[in-house]
Amino acid sequence: MTPETDQIRLTQYSHGAGCGCKIAPSVLDKILHSSLPQPSYDNLLVGNGSRDDAAVYRLPGQAGQCVISTTDFFMPIVDDAFDFGRIASANAISDVYAMGGRPLLAIAVLGWPL
Repeated sequence: MTPETDQIRLTQYSHGAGCGCKIAPSVLDKILHSSLPQPSYDNLLVGNGSRDDAAVYRLPGQAGQCVISTTDFFMPIVDDAFDFGRIASANAISDVYAMGGRPLLAIAVLGWPL
C-alpha cells in the first residue's frame, strides 16, 4: 500500500466478493428476457441473446470492422485503489480479448459512497 491510501480500506465498502456479488444468473435471465419486446438490429452480431460479457456491432460500410463494447462493475476485492484499478482494467479488457478484439479505448467509472 502507498502511504496516501493506508487509511482507506476499499473492501470495507464491499458486501460481496468481487464478481461473485452480482445478482443470480436466473434473475438476470428473467430481467433480460422479459415479455417486453426485444429490439432487433441487423448489425448487432452479439447482444442480449447470449451470455457473453461483451456486445459486438458490425460497422456499416466498413468491411469486417466491428465495435466490441463491454462494461464491468464489481465490488473492491483489495484495499489499495491503484491495485484495484489494475485488476478492474484487466477484468474489463479480457472481455474484449475473449471476443477476438483489440482494445482501442477505455473509460473508467468510479462509484464512491457519500
